[in-house]
Amino acid sequence: MASNTALMLGKLAAGFHMGSVSVISDGVHSGVDLLAALIALTAVKQSAKPADERHRFGHGKFENLAAAIEAGLIVLAAGAIIFTAVPRLFSPTPVGALGLGAGVVLTAIAVNTIMSQYLFRVARETDSPALEADAWHLRSDVYTSVAVLAGLGLIHLTGRLIIDPLVGIVVSLVILRAAYRLIRDALKSVLDVRLPEEDEAAILAVLEKHRASYVEFHDFRTRKAGPERHIDLHLVTPAHGSVAEAHAMCDLIEQEIKALFPNRVHVLIHIEPCDDRCTPCPKPVRSGCPNK
Repeated sequence: MASNTALMLGKLAAGFHMGSVSVISDGVHSGVDLLAALIALTAVKQSAKPADERHRFGHGKFENLAAAIEAGLIVLAAGAIIFTAVPRLFSPTPVGALGLGAGVVLTAIAVNTIMSQYLFRVARETDSPALEADAWHLRSDVYTSVAVLAGLGLIHLTGRLIIDPLVGIVVSLVILRAAYRLIRDALKSVLDVRLPEEDEAAILAVLEKHRASYVEFHDFRTRKAGPERHIDLHLVTPAHGSVAEAHAMCDLIEQEIKALFPNRVHVLIHIEPCDDRCTPCPKPVRSGCPNK
């Protein structure tokens, strides 16, 4: 939040002093980054709260909501940039103090590269959609700042003022691409899309490891809510076994599944007794169906 505030004020001041729509657009982008950081902070705090009477499955999807809102802000910022840039394509205005603009933009590139890299690392460690969205905000700001810097250089070399609004439009298209990615990923969790194939494969490997202790499983389902993973399945156990034995086995499976992932994991296993229809019984004599 502190870095975004400083960069936004610096870029806007330089942009208005220069009369450069590309530098102003970069400042608007930093302003959106600041608002996105505030939203991410609120979402992460809310997501960390335990389940309560109103949200019995927890608050994880607050992070997905935050990511979608941040994407909407990016779309609005891109629209504002295009709205400002298009008229200047037909009546370009002078751009001055190119050295000042280049200095401000270079500073922004350095700061946002460091901050986005840090946020990406923390987002991976915590599996946080809100922090990942915030990291993409800053990384797209790096890309747009590079484009603005290149545009200022071309204006200095060629004197063609139309380059300035063209760069502003290119900046808006780059950040729209980031918005699309954020909205797509946020909707996956809101619509309860299954976990990635590698996650499900790891879970199934745990179940296979304990294959000798149960008959079979079905209705295997997975989904994600913010940084939280939800896994549930039906496990068929030998008919003669006790509830205590089945419960102990389920506890062991749950612990091993939770150990696969660094963050909150909710595992729900519904136990079903074997209906004795299997012939011959796949379990050993000691744990087989009593009528076999």
